[in-house]
This record gives sequence, structure tokens and C-alpha cells, in this order.
Amino acid sequence: MGCAPMAHVLFSKFVKVNPANPTWINRDRFVLSNGHGCVLQYVMWHLIGYNISIDDLKSFRQMGSKTPGHPEANHGIDGIEVSTGPLGQGISNAVGLALAEEHMAATFNRPGYEIINNYTYVILGDGCLQEGVQNEAVALAGHLKLGKLIALYDDNHIQIDGDTSLGFTEDVCMRLEACGWHTIVVGNGDSDLESMEKAIEQAKAVTDKPSLIKIRTTIGFGSKNEGEEKVHGAPLGAEDVANVKTKFGFNKDEHFHVSADVYDFWKAVVAKNTAIETQWKETFAKYSAAYPELAAELNRRISKKLPANFRSLLPTYKPTDSAIATRKLSETVLNKIAESIPELIGGSADLTGSNLTRWKTAKDFQHPSTNLGDYSGRYIRFGVREHGMAAICNGIQAYGGLIPFGATFFNFISYALGAVRLSALSKHQVLYIMTHDSIGLGEDGPTHQPIETLASIRALPNLISLRPADGNEVSGAYAAALENTTRPSVLILTRQNLPHLEGSSLEKTLRGAYVLSDSPNASVCFVASGSEVSLVVDAAKLLAQEGIHSRVVSMPSWELFEEQSHEYKESVFPKGIPVISAEAMSTFGWSKYAHVSLGLDTFGMSAPYQQIYKKVGLVPDVVAEKAKKVIAHYKTAVPEYKLATIL
Repeated sequence: MGCAPMAHVLFSKFVKVNPANPTWINRDRFVLSNGHGCVLQYVMWHLIGYNISIDDLKSFRQMGSKTPGHPEANHGIDGIEVSTGPLGQGISNAVGLALAEEHMAATFNRPGYEIINNYTYVILGDGCLQEGVQNEAVALAGHLKLGKLIALYDDNHIQIDGDTSLGFTEDVCMRLEACGWHTIVVGNGDSDLESMEKAIEQAKAVTDKPSLIKIRTTIGFGSKNEGEEKVHGAPLGAEDVANVKTKFGFNKDEHFHVSADVYDFWKAVVAKNTAIETQWKETFAKYSAAYPELAAELNRRISKKLPANFRSLLPTYKPTDSAIATRKLSETVLNKIAESIPELIGGSADLTGSNLTRWKTAKDFQHPSTNLGDYSGRYIRFGVREHGMAAICNGIQAYGGLIPFGATFFNFISYALGAVRLSALSKHQVLYIMTHDSIGLGEDGPTHQPIETLASIRALPNLISLRPADGNEVSGAYAAALENTTRPSVLILTRQNLPHLEGSSLEKTLRGAYVLSDSPNASVCFVASGSEVSLVVDAAKLLAQEGIHSRVVSMPSWELFEEQSHEYKESVFPKGIPVISAEAMSTFGWSKYAHVSLGLDTFGMSAPYQQIYKKVGLVPDVVAEKAKKVIAHYKTAVPEYKLATIL
């Protein structure tokens, strides 16, 4: 209720969208960052003609409705750009949306043809401005001078606990100005529509800074508890609803009623926006004639079609090739594909030289005034901002036409996990390139060694984790990440060198797990991912010298394996013999596939990685000895491997 006046001004005067074509690439983007106020967005969406009916409004927060308790992208409502439940994510996503607009404009616009020139508008509240993720994102937005990003701050002085004076007394405008933002203050957001309109016009006129418009509002405006925390999350009640309706001149006995003149008003607004889109289409037709290759490229990107020769660009390797770290193999892939997949855009959280994510021909995404790059650049210097990086990547992907990636040490994806979770929930194709993946990190010690991290990543629905064991599997991991357009992927890569394996391939990697090597009458099946695959291969060779036969399974991706047929799964994990897993991190979760799991369920240690592996028993001779004990234990009765899909 307190944001309704600003929403009215914003949508009636500024936001250009056409509900009949909700994916129009040059539409303005709107983000309700304080997503708990989603009824406001749902009502606006109904009025301007998106696919929300009066009945949908009546079923707010009910089972199977289109109107959940927070806005959710890609879950049935047109025009919801990003999911904005957790506070601070929406404004951070908006930075990504604005960044994407600047890059697409620099890439595709030509003199006389501003094909891309939209704005990103945000409504956010005190809660958003208290979350750390927004500070990471708004600081980068200020540095990048994203002038088409305009945020309206609902300054109502109230949060769930009460008045914001309890814990939030900073001068928000001064903080954002220090970050390079332009700020404006509107003292009366309840009724001074003219001042809000002028403020937005002023913000649009500032082209080299994002803008924050601080608007003093009254929460629950018009209710008997206006201005109090009581109206933050609780229904007003029948009596107060009737009071509010009477106060504003409505019939208190009518429910879910919209008068014809209101519908007519918004139909006129939509007609104006439709005319703007029609004019854009005419301009695009002329653009297509003048620049056919650019137009075709834009259409290809929007349709999420990879170049036809994409897989042929990915390198392949032989066992005789030199051992190399999978982070370095990842760099090789990026150098092979970056020019042929120009929609790939991203960077590292201040670890470029360690993550190896900057390809040889890369140009930095920077404001041209810095002389460090320009907006056509595709390499983003995120700074030490892991959470902001992931949230910004979600916004970049939501814009359309781009495939973003963010990189850091695997341990620090935990800093970004809130946004990574929303990547999965919102079906955003984001590549998380994570290096230094285990105790193989070595001397940096337990603070940097991700023991539990992979288990937490594997627990997320609609996400693909990929821990490749060699060069062919790295190529397969990138194929999976780039071809899955509605899922994020986490590529988990080593610091230490790994050999290329006999029997590996890109195609096998896409099945999630496969038999790397086998022997007739195998007594044990080893399964591992990443750096431990070569370890169990060597353990199997030691056993073979004693006449003990083994099967070795490489399992780069649990999620891809679970999507295979039941028959295929049974062909990988044989019945009647014990399965031993090996991974240089937590054993949590491996009981789904293995009878015995080797790893470590304690934190790591600071030492050269070879010494750490030996200390925790992840070396071929120790693994081979343990395998013999397992074989002996299960000689008489081996529990059958049970696939979760059967249960």
C-alpha cells in the first residue's frame, strides 16, 4: 500500500512493456526487490494485462496458484524477471540486468539504430539495503557507471521488528553516493506524484551513474495501523479493509472489483507501449536489412541456440598427453570457444590468475571513461564480491541473449550460495567455474579447502555439479553446462595436475557416470570423481598385480547420472560386488551409490597436497589394501546396489 503511488507513477509514465509480448528484448525491466510486497506487483500485472486474472489474485499464496508469496521467475507468470524472495537479491539482479543492457547495446546498436536502449527499474526497501549482497552489487554498479539503472527506495522506516531505528540508522544516500551513485530524495511518497515523476525524469537524465530515489512513504497507507510494523506481514482484517475502502472512496461491500475507468486507464497505457514496440519492430526490420548478420546473431542468441559447430570446438585428449590441472584445461576450453560463442560473458571474483578464466582475446567490461575497457567487453572484474557476482550473473542471464559465468575458489561458492540457490530455483543458465576444489589445494590450509561444499551443491535441485577427471571430461562438462539452458552448472576444477585417462570421452561425461575400465569377474567396483579417478585407477592396477580384478567408474556428475535410464544405471554399477567411493572431501551422500566411502569428514590441513593425501589415506596402496578388506568382508553376502529411482 505504501509503494502503490510510486508504482502507479512508474508504470503509467515510464516502464515500457507489452504484456502481449512479454519477452520483447527491448522492454524495460522491472524488479520488485522487496518481494514480500508481491501483491503490489500482482495487482499491477493484472491491471496492465499480464497473465494474472482476478481469480489468480483471489488464490494468492494457495496451492497451485500463479501468485506465490514472493515473485518467482520462470514459474508461470509472464513478466517476472527474477525471483525476489531473499532480500537484497533483487537489486543485485537488477545490476546484472543493467549491465547486460549496456553490453548488448554496445554489441548490437549501430548509428541510427538503437535496437537496445531499455531501462532497469527497481523498487527496494530497508531490508534489501541491509543485506550484504546488495552492497557488493551496488558498489560494482557505481564503478561501472550503469546509468540506466534506477532504484526507488521505499523509505518507510519499518521492518518486521519495528522501527528501523532499532538497527538501521546509516545514511543510505551518502553510502551510495560514495559508491558512485546519483541520489534524489522525495519527501512525500504517499501523495506527491508530481515530485516522484520529476525525480525519475531527473534520474534518467544522469547517464553516467545509477540512481537511487529515496521516497518517504507510510507503510499500510490508509489503514488504522499505518506506519506500524503490524501491517508488514499480517492481513488488515475485514473491519480495517472496509475502513480503507471508505477512506479512499470505494464501495466497502465490493471485493476484488476493478472499475471500468481503471481498466480503461491502463489499456491506454498499454496501447502507448504497444505503439512503442511496433515502432521498434519497424526499426528492427530496417536494421535487419542494413545489418543482416548482426540481426541474425541477435535472434540466435535470444532463441538460446548455440553455434552449430559448438562441440567440434571442444578439445580432446589422449592418455599420452601431459598431465595438467583441470583449471588449466578449463582455460583451454574458454580460449577455444570464446570467439565462437560471443554470448559467453563473465569473470572472476579477483582470482583471474588462479581461476584462469580470462581468454587470450578478452576485453574487459568497463565504462569507456576508465580506459580499462568498454561496454562491448565480455570479461567482468567482479572484485572480491562472490555473493554479488552470483546475483549479478542471475540478472545477466535473465536479460536474455547472454550466458554468464562467475569464478572463484570452490570453497567460496559458500559465500555465494544464496544466489546460486536462486539460479537453480529460477532456471537461470549460469556457469559457476570453481577451482581449487579439495584438499588438493594444499598449503592454503583448512580455511580454503572445501570439505563439505560439494555435498551442499549436490543437494540443490535443478543444478548440475560437474567434477571432471581429465581433459575429455572438462570438455564434456562445458558441453553439459552450455547445452542445459534452464539449469545452472558448477564446474569443480583442480589446482593440481591430473593425467588423461584411457577410456574417457566428452560423450561419456554427459551420462554423469560411466565405466572407465573393467575386468572380467571383478571383485570390487571403484567409483570416484575428479582428481580421485586416477587414484582409484592406480589402486585397481595394484590389485591386478595380485590377481584381484576391479571395475572403475568415473562419476563426474551425480545429477546427469540420475537422469539416465534404469538399465544404464544398472550397467554401470554391477550387482553382487561391493562399491567403494573415493573423493577428497566429505563422504556425505555417497551411501546412495557405495557400500564403503573413502574421503575425510574432518577439516583439511596446511601442507603440500601430496602429503595431505597420504595423511588421509587417499593414495593407491592404502586404497588397495582397504579394498581387499572390503572384498573379504562382503565375500559371502553383498547387499544389492539399489537405485533411488526404484524406491
